[in-house]
Amino acid sequence: MLNEERYQLIQEIISERNTVTVAELARELKTSESTIRRDLTALDELGKIRKFFGGATAIKQSEGLHEDAVSVKEAVMSEEKTAIAKYAATLINDGDFVYIDAGTTTSRLVDFISNDKATYITNGITHARKLIHKGLNAYIIGGKVKNLTEAIIGAEGLNSLRNFNFTKAFMGVNGIDISCGFTTPDIEEAMIKEAAVKKSYTAFVLADRTKFRRVFPVTFAPLETCCIITDFLADFEFTKKTVIKEVEK
Repeated sequence: MLNEERYQLIQEIISERNTVTVAELARELKTSESTIRRDLTALDELGKIRKFFGGATAIKQSEGLHEDAVSVKEAVMSEEKTAIAKYAATLINDGDFVYIDAGTTTSRLVDFISNDKATYITNGITHARKLIHKGLNAYIIGGKVKNLTEAIIGAEGLNSLRNFNFTKAFMGVNGIDISCGFTTPDIEEAMIKEAAVKKSYTAFVLADRTKFRRVFPVTFAPLETCCIITDFLADFEFTKKTVIKEVEK
C-alpha cells in the first residue's frame, strides 16, 4: 500500500472514531506499528490529525444538525458504552434523587442500576420503561416527544424540571470540546440538558472517546460544570477543565 493511500485510510478511521491507538491502526491496515507511528507523525506535521503517545485523535470537528437515530447510535462503541454505564451505576447511593438524560449510553446505565433506595427522574421514554420494569421509583417529565431520540423536550419539560433539585445527573452528549463545552444538535433538547445540569448538585456526562473534539450547534454546559466518565482520554488538556474518569472495558 502506498503512503498516500495509507494516510487517507488513517484519516478516514480517525474521522469516524475520533480517537484510535497505534495498535488498532496497525491491525486494521495490516502493517507494522512502527510504520503507523511514522504515518501519524507525518499527518500531525501536516496538521491533519493530532498525535499522542500510542495513537492519534481528530482535530476539532464542527458538525451540523444531523443526528443519527437511536437504533444506529446503540450499535456504535457498544462495549465502551457498557463499561461506562457499569461504572456510572456504582455512583448511585441510597437516598439519591437522580436525573437520567435521554441517550444510548444513559439507557445502558439503566440496565445496570440496582439501587432501589434512590428516586429516578428521566426525559427518556425507553429509560422510564426500563426503570419501572425494574420496580424502581421512577418519574418521567412531561412535554413534547422527539421521535429521533425518544426524548421529552419543549416548554412543558422545562417547567417540570424547575420543580426538582437533583443530587446527581447522568447526561448524554453529542460533542465535547475544550472551548465549546458539551454540545448537541437540537436547541430544544439542549435547553432540557442545560436545565438538568443547573438543577443538579453533581452532573456526570457519559461519553465514549468518539465524542471528544466534536462540536455541534448548541452548547448546553461548559466543561467545568460536569464530570466526564469515558473509556479513553487521548488529550489531557481536558483534565485542566474538569474531573475525568477513564473506565476499562
